[in-house]
Amino acid sequence: MTSSLPQIVLVGRPNVGKSTLFNRLIHSNRAITHDRPGITRDRMEGIVRRKDAPAFGIVDTGGITLDGAINVTEGPKELRGFEQEILLQAEAAMRDAVGIAFVVDGQTGLLPLDEYLAVHVRRMNKPTLLVVNKVDGLEKEDTLTAEFHALGFPILPVSAAHGANIRALEEELFALIPSDWEHEPESTPALRLAVLGRPNAGKSSLVNTLTGSERMIVSSIAGTTRDSVDVRFELNGEQYVFVDTAGVRRRTKISDTVEKYSVNSSIKYKTKVEVTLLVIDATEGASQQDKRLMDMLDERKTPFMIVISKCDLVPAQSLNQLRKNITEMLAFCPHIPILLVSSLKNKGLNKILPLAKQIHEECQIRIGTGQLNRAMEEVLTRHQPPVVKRVRAKFYYLTQAETAPPTFVFFVSDAERIPETYARYLEKSLRKRFAIAHAPMRIRFRSTHKKKEK
Repeated sequence: MTSSLPQIVLVGRPNVGKSTLFNRLIHSNRAITHDRPGITRDRMEGIVRRKDAPAFGIVDTGGITLDGAINVTEGPKELRGFEQEILLQAEAAMRDAVGIAFVVDGQTGLLPLDEYLAVHVRRMNKPTLLVVNKVDGLEKEDTLTAEFHALGFPILPVSAAHGANIRALEEELFALIPSDWEHEPESTPALRLAVLGRPNAGKSSLVNTLTGSERMIVSSIAGTTRDSVDVRFELNGEQYVFVDTAGVRRRTKISDTVEKYSVNSSIKYKTKVEVTLLVIDATEGASQQDKRLMDMLDERKTPFMIVISKCDLVPAQSLNQLRKNITEMLAFCPHIPILLVSSLKNKGLNKILPLAKQIHEECQIRIGTGQLNRAMEEVLTRHQPPVVKRVRAKFYYLTQAETAPPTFVFFVSDAERIPETYARYLEKSLRKRFAIAHAPMRIRFRSTHKKKEK
């Protein structure tokens, strides 16, 4: 659940506009929206924040295509094979929620599937609001909502696409929350972790095993996960959020528009987390796409680790070779840690969270100027800068400019006379001196012809 906030869940058949409503309510384009049915599969959590009023949680779920919510029908082509999983996710969300927003489509009218779902929703015995979406204009409200009164729920017409009645929807949803609910302040997660990688690398299985839940739909079909889904959990009194993202393939190989949205969301969303887990399938090995992702993360100085999944499915010799290959790919960022794990056997997973915490703490490190300059003197004494064009650069001063990641600025006589190899030596020396083992680091040189006063 989203911290300690009460949850309202959005349910309904495919393509009634649940994800568009979800985005409207949280004031963000978190969920992928498309006119194709079946885009949302896993449930997605967000927070509805209201001015001068308590916030509450909102959960988006996949469109249910089950006949009477019991027997699998053929359903839209895009959903076949996921009907049961989507239903289980929606049912779990309804059980956890304090209220239900049952969303229907005012343009298409009342369908038999809406009636089947209404029976299923009533069985949950939760306060329910029937949200008639796609009602554009006050003059159409009576006409487009009339037949839905037969379902027996309180009705509110809205237009998610145009934002009509959204403020009233917020109030009606909040009214579903029991009056004796204690509205506690939102809790802040200790760490946000993105899970990135190619399709079918084992990202969702990893999240499910680490969180001890079945929050993500797991399938051998690549591309099952589409939205970037937040999964909040608590361990040893500390809160974490895993962001499971869609599998990332080369853009030139992506023809499906929904997958393009998913990939863009995956790469964009990793910037909103503290540490990224780049998952590589041991059975597939490390590809050029994995190498491109490593280079991208390193170039942007994103804190990350490599997680080789499905290690129980390959022999030790092949595993050692894969680790060697990945180490070679990380030649220009050798500080990146590599973990071998198996979600099926629950091996190596206990190392992930402590390592992520360590990386995050290293990113926040702040070192005093005095310590830095003493370290600089020792480093220069051990290995002087090389002579470049018959002149050796002089080092005057060292300071830390930023954290997250730690950024160090050397004031020198001529920055152009510092070769890349010496810059790497300086970074390696600072890492060893100040115990920055795995966090990204920036080393910059600033030319000055006058020694700065301390």
